[in-house]
Amino acid sequence: MTAAEASVNDEESAIRKRASAPPIEDGALDSLLLAPNPEDPDLAQTIEITNERGQTERVRAVREKPLTIFLNDAEIVTAMTVGDFPEMLALGYLVNQGMLPRNARIEGIDYDDELGVAVVRTPDETDFEHKLKKKTLTSGCAQGTIFGDLMEQLEGVWLPDDGPKLPISTLTRLLRRLASVPSLYLEAGGIHGCALAEEDRPLIYMEDVGRHNAVDKIAGVMAQEGVDPAGKIFYTTGRLTSEMVIKTVTMGLPILVSRSGFSAWGVELARQSNLTLIGRAKGRRLTVLSGGQRLLFDTAEDTGT
Repeated sequence: MTAAEASVNDEESAIRKRASAPPIEDGALDSLLLAPNPEDPDLAQTIEITNERGQTERVRAVREKPLTIFLNDAEIVTAMTVGDFPEMLALGYLVNQGMLPRNARIEGIDYDDELGVAVVRTPDETDFEHKLKKKTLTSGCAQGTIFGDLMEQLEGVWLPDDGPKLPISTLTRLLRRLASVPSLYLEAGGIHGCALAEEDRPLIYMEDVGRHNAVDKIAGVMAQEGVDPAGKIFYTTGRLTSEMVIKTVTMGLPILVSRSGFSAWGVELARQSNLTLIGRAKGRRLTVLSGGQRLLFDTAEDTGT
């Protein structure tokens, strides 16, 4: 085989990525403590497709697998997930549904990969039976549920305005860094991402086929590690719906940012709870929907690196 033929074969066998990460400054992601591994074969597989020219190409596609979550001996829900960090997903789901407090005492989390089961064990009995009777289906491309009394718990919640203001220039720099995190989204698409950050420093990045799953994974890490939500920023690639606002407030986070749009109810709930809500955040443009008092609107000239 000639070198030219080998080059053609290599090109034919190459995997087409969805996108490439934009360049950022050296060390910009050194603050990142936890993130998915886009090279993990258990999270995505290579498939052959036919493009618009009738040519065969190889692309990456994210995997889905069921995860059944138990709280002690009670089966709670089965969710479709990409499959990483199942223990954190299980714990975060229970916290965000109000079935466990953020500072709950946990005896352990058992995960069986073959059965697709995660069991969160607590030393004390929990009161959740009545919550299972009050499920509300949430909007989204993958089904999620929230419980009726969780919305009631949101009444009267007012997030404090502690801490310095967040400059728009700092937020813009954070968004640029998040776009460069190695991810399944860049490899294959078809997945939602969420991040926990402080100022312009990404701390945790999670992905899943449902945006609520990615949120719950971060909530699980925060509960497990005792992360203080004060002064943190929560970022999502998904829409700013009532579900996203409720979960963010439940996690005690003061700022929620998305590159996507928003619902009227989501904005209303954010204003009722003093959550800083920012939508359509792309490049140097964004839409502040509530909680603007936490932001410092510095000039466009200050939004560079």
